[in-house]
Amino acid sequence: MTALEQYLGGLSDKRVGVIGAGVSNMPLIRMLRAAGVCVTVHDKKTPTELGDGYATLATLGVDFVLGEHYLEALDEDVIFRTPGVHPRFLENARQNGSEITSEMELFFAVCPCPIIGITGSDGKTTTTTLVSEMLKHAGYTVHLGGNIGTPLLPRVNEMQERDLAVVELSSFQLMGMRHSPHIAAITNLTPNHLDYHKDFDEYVQAKTAIYLNQKADDRLVLNLDDEVTRSLHASGNLFCTSKTQELANGVFLKDDMLYISEDGTRRALMSAADIRIPGAHNVYNMMMAAAVVQGYVPDDDIRAVATTFGGVEHRIEFVREKDGVKYYNDSIASSPTRTIAGLESFQQKVILIAGGYDKHIPYDVLGGPICTHVKTLILTGATAPKIRDCVLAAEGEHPPIIEVPDLETAVREAQAQAQSGDMVIMSPASASFDRFKNFMERGKLFKSLVEAL
Repeated sequence: MTALEQYLGGLSDKRVGVIGAGVSNMPLIRMLRAAGVCVTVHDKKTPTELGDGYATLATLGVDFVLGEHYLEALDEDVIFRTPGVHPRFLENARQNGSEITSEMELFFAVCPCPIIGITGSDGKTTTTTLVSEMLKHAGYTVHLGGNIGTPLLPRVNEMQERDLAVVELSSFQLMGMRHSPHIAAITNLTPNHLDYHKDFDEYVQAKTAIYLNQKADDRLVLNLDDEVTRSLHASGNLFCTSKTQELANGVFLKDDMLYISEDGTRRALMSAADIRIPGAHNVYNMMMAAAVVQGYVPDDDIRAVATTFGGVEHRIEFVREKDGVKYYNDSIASSPTRTIAGLESFQQKVILIAGGYDKHIPYDVLGGPICTHVKTLILTGATAPKIRDCVLAAEGEHPPIIEVPDLETAVREAQAQAQSGDMVIMSPASASFDRFKNFMERGKLFKSLVEAL
């Protein structure tokens, strides 16, 4: 009997609540019902708003608590929290004896193979994808998922002990986690998701949960050039990255050459100029990925991926060239630091489309880089006034600022402003939830609008 089968068997006499009836929870609900577990689905949406999902769940035989007060009747023995619901809303249920867990927590408990977990404010998706590609190039069977978009729990029974699971983890998923991966990596930590977390300290605490339960033979990879991650202390073995200092154990950059150092013995890996994906921030991502795969992947496989990997969708993704103007989709940039990294990837001033949902994070750091790197600024969404104000407050020459009602108008305005040789980048510095389900939907709309020009 597998660990998952044992766990599901232990739920046979318990009532289980699942918060959220979205696509990501559907495999979990199916799995629980297939094992004969009594399931109640709690969701803020009404049956009409759930649409086909409601009919599917009803066919599975679940009970429902739906609508505005969906969290008020939480009294099940075990409750699976969706990442979007802060644990504080479940505190009464926990105090009354409910066990609070999550799909990700269960995956960590029952996964039969080693887990590599990656988190951070910026670069975690690119780093996670690079790690996966390097491991696959070296011949491993890799199970990639988590916050990157694919639930891994339904695939547990396909996994073998010799496989590797590579998991991107958000702060939402990490809150309350009692398991840590064999290898944990934190790319950097800057203010983010402050509409969800009560403050930056809580956000950092959530992120650091990735390594708090590591064992002595586990490994933590940190970016020593980041002020916050530099101050963290490892539970297991520490391996680091840096562009500014040579390391005894880690991956570092010196004279535009990447080196790997273990116990003070260093070897050259590759020139930074040979990394295919553009931008200084992607040098960090490549260094982090190379550090994560040490002990698993030979240097030749790291180099092979670094020189051929063209990037992840929605991350400074080239869309098309029209009338001599190049258009780039950077919809993943949901914070100022991500947008700054994107702007610094280009050698010339760009036409920037920015703005979106307000996560209540500071924007003052964005003003200077926009003045330095932006030819024309086009703003839309709830954060447009914040971004405009931070630019006007910055020193230097301010670019023309145009505010428009929606992304469709923004793309047309960018085309009108652009001349042959210009570059247009949609890099919002904001989340997408004001008008879109996620940054992928926003990016796909941007690409379709550009393709239609």
